[in-house]
Amino acid sequence: MRRYLAYILLFLIKLPLQADHIIMCHDDSVSNGMIHKVWGFGADVRGAYSFPSFKDDVLTDCLDDSHAVKESFVGSLHLKYGFGFDSSNDIGKRWAGVVQGVGTGIFIPGYPKATGVPVALYFYQGAPIVWLRKNLSLDYEWNFGISAGWKPCDGHTAKSTLIVGSSCNAFINLGIGFRWIVSRNLSITAGLDLSHFSNGNTSFPNPGVNTAGVRIGINRYLGSPAGSTPFNSLNDDFIPGFSYDLTMYGAWRRRVYRGGEKPLLLDGHFPVAGISFAPMYDFRRWFRAGISVDFQYDHSTDLKRHYLSGTTAEDMRFSHIPFFSQICGGVAARAELAMPIFSVNVGIGYNIFGPEETMASYQMANLKVYVTQGLYINIGYQLLNFQKQNNLMLGLGYSFNNSRGKETTIAGIL
Repeated sequence: MRRYLAYILLFLIKLPLQADHIIMCHDDSVSNGMIHKVWGFGADVRGAYSFPSFKDDVLTDCLDDSHAVKESFVGSLHLKYGFGFDSSNDIGKRWAGVVQGVGTGIFIPGYPKATGVPVALYFYQGAPIVWLRKNLSLDYEWNFGISAGWKPCDGHTAKSTLIVGSSCNAFINLGIGFRWIVSRNLSITAGLDLSHFSNGNTSFPNPGVNTAGVRIGINRYLGSPAGSTPFNSLNDDFIPGFSYDLTMYGAWRRRVYRGGEKPLLLDGHFPVAGISFAPMYDFRRWFRAGISVDFQYDHSTDLKRHYLSGTTAEDMRFSHIPFFSQICGGVAARAELAMPIFSVNVGIGYNIFGPEETMASYQMANLKVYVTQGLYINIGYQLLNFQKQNNLMLGLGYSFNNSRGKETTIAGIL
């Protein structure tokens, strides 16, 4: 453990000394005579406390963790490559300080023999929340991607208190901290860090891994993606109004049957599909809110009413379940942070009809990747009652009457 920590500290000390030698590139191309991109690299060192994995009914009854090593620290190193908008033009002033791109990180748990040494590949985006001084801002940054290289638990014996059910897991991260602009193209960041790893109920056990800690990093760009005022401060041609999102998604999941004396993990994977329609009001160029009507089909629901009496746990069987009895529907309140290329949409709703186990509140978090002004890729996750992991939401959507500018889409950037 001390050796890994020493490596991280040594990397952190040497990194600023090497910053002047980082190779940079500047995209001088202008799309439609407007968009100037400023490219650059960033590097982070993160250290975090790992929370014990939450144990559900199946793990409580079936998982032997009496000899599991108690994990307490996870260190990680990250490299990022991305772009902002040159602050010398109108679009750069409109999105002052906003940067986005791709990153990779290697995570070093305290006991890698039990957990593995996962490597993550992810999208990231960050922006100022508030400017404290001309060269100092309070920023946020999110990371969303996939991590591979975990050693999954076999479902019987846990070797570590960090428990995952698959070798590949989603990686979700949120950081908040200060950014000090040292020079026109160099900035240093420091702040707090939260991470979550989960496979979205596609494999069991899936209690998830959570960490909380600190981060420190350095970013170097050719040109300045930072401004001295918050983004969207420019008085542009944006007009508030309604737009309408139509999203369709699908996924697969495992199911625990809780109709017997004890919970039982069913064999195989069950398909999930859904559709959502959301009228949204665009209050600002970067903020939307509204309501959604959501319908979801889950082939693993309503099993209890169709259980065939007399069948055993080793050979559990169910009668034919009608298609419409496995559909639930609800209404949700939605809010969305609409930034260049990416939008982060969250929702809280309640199912007003459906199988017994779905009659609850549900929560959604979706990352929308805009390919054009209307078309987006949807990557999301759903919970029930703020705690029960439900399913992934992978699909496509379209925003009708969308007021997004071309600089906020992949097609516009390219």
